[in-house]
Amino acid sequence: MKADIISIGDELLKGHRVNTNAPFIAKALGSIGIPVERIVTCSDDPESIRSTIVASLETADLVLVTGGLGPTKDDRTRRSVQELLGRRLTFYQDAYDRIAEFFRRRGREITDDMRDQAMVIEGSVPVPNTKGTAPGMIIDCAPRFGNRYLVLMPGVPTEMEAMMNLTVIPFFEPLAGSFIRHTPVMTMGIGESMLARRIADVEDHLPEHTTLSYLPHAAGVSLMVSTYGTAREAVERENRQVIEAIVSKAREFVYATSDASLEEVLVHLLIERGLTVAVAESCTGGLIASRLTDVPGSSACFLQGMVTYSNEAKQSLLGVSPGTLERHGAVSEHVALEMARGCLERSGADIAVATTGIAGPGGGTAEKPVGMLCLAVALRMGDGSVGADALTFSMHGDRSQNKIRFSEAALRALLERLREG
Repeated sequence: MKADIISIGDELLKGHRVNTNAPFIAKALGSIGIPVERIVTCSDDPESIRSTIVASLETADLVLVTGGLGPTKDDRTRRSVQELLGRRLTFYQDAYDRIAEFFRRRGREITDDMRDQAMVIEGSVPVPNTKGTAPGMIIDCAPRFGNRYLVLMPGVPTEMEAMMNLTVIPFFEPLAGSFIRHTPVMTMGIGESMLARRIADVEDHLPEHTTLSYLPHAAGVSLMVSTYGTAREAVERENRQVIEAIVSKAREFVYATSDASLEEVLVHLLIERGLTVAVAESCTGGLIASRLTDVPGSSACFLQGMVTYSNEAKQSLLGVSPGTLERHGAVSEHVALEMARGCLERSGADIAVATTGIAGPGGGTAEKPVGMLCLAVALRMGDGSVGADALTFSMHGDRSQNKIRFSEAALRALLERLREG
């Protein structure tokens, strides 16, 4: 079974909205062994809707459509599909009751257009909308389009996601006939070409039913290992063997074999070891602290974050020496080291990281250009002493991109230092 995804809406074509539905649907289908061959966006025009759906039904076994089921004049999907299949619209009482209760709880008047939203195409399996009003539909398109299925869902992401999780995926999982195992391998501190050289032998000898994709991101490169087959155990075994082979070739760069973020891996490692962390930030402006505290449970390891943007703040809050600032400048490894040590001492944490740099677009010089980052990690040793190391990086992006990359470098440095012991 193979699928197409169609996203309907002029707002998508005009760039007023970002299509987040298609990636969610593709990932959900992939989890049950249904690959997506095509993702299409079309306008609210009825003829465009019909022609786009027909083109997909000619090649795909399953076509999932989002958008155009609401009460406004530009919501035309239901009528367009009804006309395409030559079927009647029938009243779905359960959907009407849900819609009426939805508005009643909000103290809103029950209007005639509610009945329109409760109309479903004859012969379809209604998909309850637990997050909104209009129901979705699963339609067997026989006999006109053979043994093909059409799924209609609202364009509102929360409504569509609930329908996929609660009804659509359980409906099609028994029909998929195959299994797919997607396993990400998250790396840091290595570029795509170098990683490719590292794992060339693995990639050259991939099993017949396994594919490997490179997905560059801010911290480095993630790999997606996908294995297809009809026997679940064989698929899982083959996928696991490829993952193990990749890790054996690039172990020092791999930080996760899941879709966990760098900060999630770091927080879990800190908690596992019973350690605490603190951060002192200048150029990242609190971004590192924000990312760490976004992880549920981070209160067990995160003590405090200090944004010391000015030289005065670096001196008063972290104890950075005025002489160090004068001799080396705020953006220097010397200052980063004093910031990290000061952060560690004042917070009482077991490990601390400090950042100082030039995010841009202004402030750079020939010696210290925009994108320059100096960071330091300070670690409390077993004998009570403090060990500290500093690093300098050069990033190339706009202000926002540089701040994100600076924070990635800091998180990576923390993780690498912890792994060193």
